[in-house]
Amino acid sequence: MKITTIILAAGKGTRMRSELPKVLHKIAGKPLLKHVYDMCSELQNNRIKIIYGHGAEQVLEVLKDLDADWIEQKQQLGTGHAVQQVKDQINPADIVLILYGDVPLLKLGTVKHLIAEVSDKSLALLTVNLENPRGYGRIVRNDHGAVTRIVEEKDASESEVLIREVNTGIMAVQGGHLIKWLDRLNNHNAQGEYYLTDIIEMAVADHVHIATSQPKTIDEVLGVNNRSQLGHLERVHQLEQAQQLMERGVTLYDPVRFDLRGTIEHLGLDIEIDVNVILEGQISIGNNVRIGANCRIVDSVIEDNAEILDHSLIEKAVVGQGSRIGPFARLRPETVIARNVHIGNFVEIKKSSVADGSKINHLSYIGDCTVGSRVNVGAGTITCNYDGVNKFHTVIGDGAFIGSDTQLIAPVTIGQNATIGAGSTITKDSPENQLTLSRAKQVSINGWQRPSKREK
Repeated sequence: MKITTIILAAGKGTRMRSELPKVLHKIAGKPLLKHVYDMCSELQNNRIKIIYGHGAEQVLEVLKDLDADWIEQKQQLGTGHAVQQVKDQINPADIVLILYGDVPLLKLGTVKHLIAEVSDKSLALLTVNLENPRGYGRIVRNDHGAVTRIVEEKDASESEVLIREVNTGIMAVQGGHLIKWLDRLNNHNAQGEYYLTDIIEMAVADHVHIATSQPKTIDEVLGVNNRSQLGHLERVHQLEQAQQLMERGVTLYDPVRFDLRGTIEHLGLDIEIDVNVILEGQISIGNNVRIGANCRIVDSVIEDNAEILDHSLIEKAVVGQGSRIGPFARLRPETVIARNVHIGNFVEIKKSSVADGSKINHLSYIGDCTVGSRVNVGAGTITCNYDGVNKFHTVIGDGAFIGSDTQLIAPVTIGQNATIGAGSTITKDSPENQLTLSRAKQVSINGWQRPSKREK
């Protein structure tokens, strides 16, 4: 069995009040359309076709890497018109699955069940019962419970408006039937549009059974039309991800206050995550890791027994086994922290490596630097790595001690077991096993008078 999936993604999304096309708005850091694509790409023998329109250049630029056929709908004249754009590319023998680019939480299991209901004598339709069905097309059934048609709200009678079972727009149908029914669509309705839902009445007339099914939750089939709906589905999705992590053994102090905006490629045992933590991009977390409150970790590796203390930002970095980062620390891209390293409060490290057992505990900036093992960097130390045009490298040898309030003017090398006196500005390489310092002579002025305020 082959499948052709058509994703309708041409709408403008006026109620989003945004210059960004609706399908590019994000849930968990990923465009709505990409959520739909990723789900249906798991179907075997499936070719995906995306109908795009509003913001065409933006949509193609952002999602150009998707393995799909892109078909432009230059005029948005309804869902039926959108599917007509791809009619000539439909194989009559295929099952055609129709999805929507702004319905991001639809589950693969729901879609597989829908597809299984399709035959040459049946069309599969996904419906849902809503307490407030306003805005949705209603499912009209006969006295025997069989679906006879779908009526859009603006075309519905007073009794039909009261129906709570509504159309999600998601359906699967044999390609040959769909081609035939698309040719018969018209726009004789209140909106002057070509409704894809009209094929339901055509199917009934052709004695094709409408097999309906429903998702496990209503949230699966909710679309995004405004910021409120976007926010609601964001929280639904985040809670789903939190539940999955807890099932895999992660302790989340408050699942409601956790965000995963990417994927966890490796997940160890006995991980604890405090509130308001954001994990973004590709993440790896080892065994016995603890992440404190209000941390953000992006595209990074956190190895076994590491601890990330509160309010720390780690981006494209590696934190080695048993190391402790924070609180209020920042690891910038290309930072590699080895084992049992301490990076303390208000320390920023950029494009540097720090070897085993070293400590940078307070108020320091280390950039473009190789820090050896067992190094102790005092408070207020900075590597001056930028001259306004070029970046330069600093090397700090094993066992070195850097006194507080030191400036290391790159390029410079601090030898093994060297000591740099507090308050120094180091412009030349310092030898191993020696004390190096640079200070102005301290003087006290006898008889000096503190200024006093002058009378007016």
